[in-house]
Amino acid sequence: MKGIILAGGSGTRLRPLTRVTSKQLLPVYNKPMIFYPLETLIQAGIKDILIIVAPDHAGDFLKLLGSGKEFGCRFTFEIQDNPEGLAQAFLIGRNFIGGDQATLILGDNLFEDDFSSAIQGFESGGRIFAKQVPDPNRFGVVEFDDQRRVLSIIEKPQQPKSNYAVTGMYIYDNSVVDKAASLQPSERGELEVTDINNLYLKEGKLDVAFVEGEWFDTGTFESLFAATQFARRQALAAQPDGG
Repeated sequence: MKGIILAGGSGTRLRPLTRVTSKQLLPVYNKPMIFYPLETLIQAGIKDILIIVAPDHAGDFLKLLGSGKEFGCRFTFEIQDNPEGLAQAFLIGRNFIGGDQATLILGDNLFEDDFSSAIQGFESGGRIFAKQVPDPNRFGVVEFDDQRRVLSIIEKPQQPKSNYAVTGMYIYDNSVVDKAASLQPSERGELEVTDINNLYLKEGKLDVAFVEGEWFDTGTFESLFAATQFARRQALAAQPDGG
């Protein structure tokens, strides 16, 4: 299993914070934001990780993370010249993935859960991770039946069929590379990860796991603030005296 962290983009929703640095390098309490998705992958046993970054701050990521030896990992870096959709990560990472499976996590997503069993127990197809949210129309929304089989996934629907958002982590078998290569840009001009998920769904090879703990998509000031508060609580609780 290979890991991919997508940390490109320009972070326009967080300006002026992102005028001089990447969103994924912003502090979330006592760590740079990218440390959190990185730790999620490492905790699940993934040690071979591709980090996809925007060109303007590539040197900053390299200086911060290095070769990965400090983390007990091997890091590979690639440039995303233009942010053209999440599914583009699999085209950029084609050579890195090779014949392996891949777990993609977004560089601005923070998870409380330990996904070791979900990742290590993965065999084939695609797996998405859903979380109940109060504002599902901001996300890809997954609809499923009583047996938790996926029925549909719709990107940012005006009338969501459930309140379960698709979070920023995805596990795929090796066919994801060819699936990504077959996509056409959406109306937004992007290669949509929802389209990849729907290709797996049509094959009957997509399943859904559920995020039980906290999840933060830190692309807005409010969510960044909430994530910082959560990270502070977790860090203080981990101290020997409980904070």
